Amino acid sequence: MKKVIYTFAFAAFATVLISSCAKPGCTDKNATNYNSSAKTDDGTCNYEGSVVFWYGKTSADELILDGSTALTYYVDGILVGSSAASVYWSGAPECGQAQSITSKKDLGIVKTKTHTYSIKDQAGDIIWAGTETWTANTCLKLELTY
Repeated sequence: MKKVIYTFAFAAFATVLISSCAKPGCTDKNATNYNSSAKTDDGTCNYEGSVVFWYGKTSADELILDGSTALTYYVDGILVGSSAASVYWSGAPECGQAQSITSKKDLGIVKTKTHTYSIKDQAGDIIWAGTETWTANTCLKLELTY
């Protein structure tokens, strides 16, 4: 009888020890829900990606010559920002930089995802449109050329 009790106690101890060593969770440091105490990846990692839209002086000048005064920016059909057509950059801004048009999206459990964008002028005419693939934990710097 003692042997059965010791065997059961050892099995219970081993189960607890193994389950504490194999704690599931997100083990990818690039994920938004990274769990530093997780020992095995359970497939629940979530990711985010960002894009910043920009154009230079030449495009701004051409937009103004064609009568554009204001621009509205959409990602997947959702308004993400607006600016005067005369606002331009001498180089790519960082995502989230003041005065930039930046969109951050939840990519879910995938590390890359394709999104659509469109930029319209004050009359609702599409000036730029396309699709871009966003990558987890990165800032896509999308230069718009007119």
